[in-house]
Amino acid sequence: MRAVRAYERVVEQVEEAIESGTLSPGERLPSERELMVQFSVSRSTVREALRVLQARGLVQSRPGDPNGAEVLPFTPAALHKSMTTLARVEELSLAELVQFRMVLDSAAILLAARLRTAEQLGEMERAVAGMRASVERGEDAFSAADAAFHEVVARTGGNKLIQICTDVVRSIVVRLISEKIAGAPDREQLMRRSIGHHEEVIAAIRAGDGPRAARLSREAMYDYYADYVPAAERGVLEALLD
Repeated sequence: MRAVRAYERVVEQVEEAIESGTLSPGERLPSERELMVQFSVSRSTVREALRVLQARGLVQSRPGDPNGAEVLPFTPAALHKSMTTLARVEELSLAELVQFRMVLDSAAILLAARLRTAEQLGEMERAVAGMRASVERGEDAFSAADAAFHEVVARTGGNKLIQICTDVVRSIVVRLISEKIAGAPDREQLMRRSIGHHEEVIAAIRAGDGPRAARLSREAMYDYYADYVPAAERGVLEALLD
């Protein structure tokens, strides 16, 4: 079993108090001296715990402030940061990340097909037009236009958690395979094939056919990413195909 460091014990208990509502946004933690006594630890341990809590967006601690650190309100930015940290840990394989993205994006697209407005559909179409125009400008421009499409889709569903998770997982997956894509001899062909998939998805969204749009999304993701996933792990992706 891994030994728990003293500062981690402080962090865990403060996190539990915030998550349970015992500590509310705007309230303050005990002073550094009080925390030292409460946990029987040194000042350096307390300061390390406060540093970690602040890095996680849970508290704000000002140097020299005689009062304790202030508990911060929940924000989407804090969740985004936590999700990014989680998605980057080595325990998550590329196959797991791609599988989660297939699930998440297809659900977002299902919602978009049922909830989209004419204006949002126009945004999606302009994003795909941007993908088409960026093929010859390189992978970065193409990736930015692709991100714009998925951002509109996630926003259309009106669920902030889906928006955050979509952005985090997509950016991590793209980062993991960016060098392989940039060096692929058929890079332009891959991009044009991706555009074709997006156009099929938009057609299904335009028709209000959510199940078809979601299925096409999963197939497109598999087509684009499967070759980068070890063959022995592709079964978790194939399980999502109809």
